[in-house]
Amino acid sequence: MLEAQKLAACRGFSRLFTEVSLRVHAGEALVVTGANGTGKTTLLRMLAGLSAPESGEIRWQGKRVAPLDAKLRAAMAFAGHLPALKDDLTAEENLASLVALEGGAPSREALRDALDSVALARQRALPARVLSQGQRRRIGLARLSLIARPLWLLDEPLAALDAAGAELLARLLTGHLAQGGLAVAATHAPLGLGGSRVAALVLG
Repeated sequence: MLEAQKLAACRGFSRLFTEVSLRVHAGEALVVTGANGTGKTTLLRMLAGLSAPESGEIRWQGKRVAPLDAKLRAAMAFAGHLPALKDDLTAEENLASLVALEGGAPSREALRDALDSVALARQRALPARVLSQGQRRRIGLARLSLIARPLWLLDEPLAALDAAGAELLARLLTGHLAQGGLAVAATHAPLGLGGSRVAALVLG
């Protein structure tokens, strides 16, 4: 379970939000929405342990966690707004590098299967600089399928994805939740998730 109680955040002299509380159990997703500048990315970074709240606390598995907490980092996959790719590496090399940063060492077959699952089999040997923004985002989706992390934190995961990419993301998220994972996603657009195990949080 991921839980936050009475979080507050400031940017300079402006307060982004205050008294934000949430609870996400295994098999559940929380969709965070709000206008630009209301603190969606800031909230995700707090939940990921990348920054500290002005006040309030965050708990993982019932225990309070501080920024850079090792147990939280080991359980979490964070996907930022921009894909962290190296333009001179191929799609396959970038994927291998991203997974290695998480401590994984997938086989070449596993890398190719992951790229095939996001419709990038034909682009696996192309350098990232020639890929479209949507294809670059799909490499990030392939990364999620290769790292076994129960908590997914996704910042604008639909950015640059076409309709087929959005459907792919929905399938990945649905499968993740069905296996007992949990997710928090900040987005301006619907994720295509149905069911009673999806909650909403509106900032601002």
